[in-house]
Amino acid sequence: MPGLISGEMLRILLVSSNEAVRNEVGVALMGRAGDHRLYWVSQPDLAAGRARDLLPHVILVDSELGGASPITVILALGEKLPAVPILALVGSTAIDLAREAVLAGARGFVTKPIQAEDLLAALRGVLTPRSTTGESAERESGRVIVFCAPKGGTGRTTLAINTAIALRQLTREPVVLVDADYAAPAVDVALNLVAQKNIADLLPRMSRLDADLVASILASHASGIRVLLAPPPADLSTPISLPQVQQVLVWLKRMFSWVIVDLGLPLDDTAFAFLDGADRIVMSVLPEMVGLRNTRLMLDQLAYRGYPDEKVWLVLNRSTMRGGVPAADIEARLQVRLRYHIPDDQPLATHTINRGVPIVVSHADSALGRALIGFAAELRKELAPAAAAEAGPARPSLAGMFARWTGRLSQRPGGAA
Repeated sequence: MPGLISGEMLRILLVSSNEAVRNEVGVALMGRAGDHRLYWVSQPDLAAGRARDLLPHVILVDSELGGASPITVILALGEKLPAVPILALVGSTAIDLAREAVLAGARGFVTKPIQAEDLLAALRGVLTPRSTTGESAERESGRVIVFCAPKGGTGRTTLAINTAIALRQLTREPVVLVDADYAAPAVDVALNLVAQKNIADLLPRMSRLDADLVASILASHASGIRVLLAPPPADLSTPISLPQVQQVLVWLKRMFSWVIVDLGLPLDDTAFAFLDGADRIVMSVLPEMVGLRNTRLMLDQLAYRGYPDEKVWLVLNRSTMRGGVPAADIEARLQVRLRYHIPDDQPLATHTINRGVPIVVSHADSALGRALIGFAAELRKELAPAAAAEAGPARPSLAGMFARWTGRLSQRPGGAA
């Protein structure tokens, strides 16, 4: 459906006291509106609260509301969710009511009994962006890469952070990093960020999101990336809902060419909301037997959700670890191809995390740094092949970046990088 980000599910809220109208709308949408979900609220006094929770893309307000005024309901919804388009459902002879609804804030109306063609045409009309500038089209093409792991300690956060910064250096395009590990956030420490705002500051204002509001919540990092931090676990009283995640991703994809998500455990509804919106899912694993068992379980979960094999990239971290399971044995055991190998250098990885300076900045020429930059280049080649081909194999210039960032950092323990 026009006006939606690719892969996003269309959410429609129907306000009507008549179940027959609900059935008419459901039949009209079936098989014609793509991936969608129809929500129904039969009590008009609950409509505004339900709409705030669901963050629908469009609201349908029926003229049959059990005695309540549809005009009053439209006015209340327009006040609470001014950015959400409203369509009135009116009888074919109720032209005066349709006119009043539009004056009250509805974007249009659909006559009853509902015809599929009329409803779909009205939905297209309100969901197609009014602005057709090149910037809108460009920003809606942002790629979402979600980093996950079957257990803690696999280097997931380190991989996500360094990939985000390397992509920024390789592409010079806007990159945002999202800390979605709400149980144990770590991005702020790993990047040495001190910020007062996080995603929790967006939640009360989800119905009024715009680019300026989202940008005001993002932290700025010296590498040029922006960061959407997670709140301290104690500050997140209720889980972030699926519609809220989808709404945030919509805006981030419009604002940034690359959206990098560091996703924690467990794989609950919030986590799957991020995974559903991903162009690629990068799962980091270690060459150890316990981790491989958990990896197989997570791969089974993703397969059950219907994610295609090419969407999930398995990355072997610390691949050269002494005593680790050989890569060939891992592939045979999991029956999945390893997409990339990251060499082992745990002292360097720990050192850079403790200093709050990512590897691709402080030790870009180390074996580990080169591997991380190479992984970002592989993602770029896969998801932006034209740009990667034009740029060629040349590496980005990182010289001086570290000096600009902190001025000076002592060499890693045990010798030069």
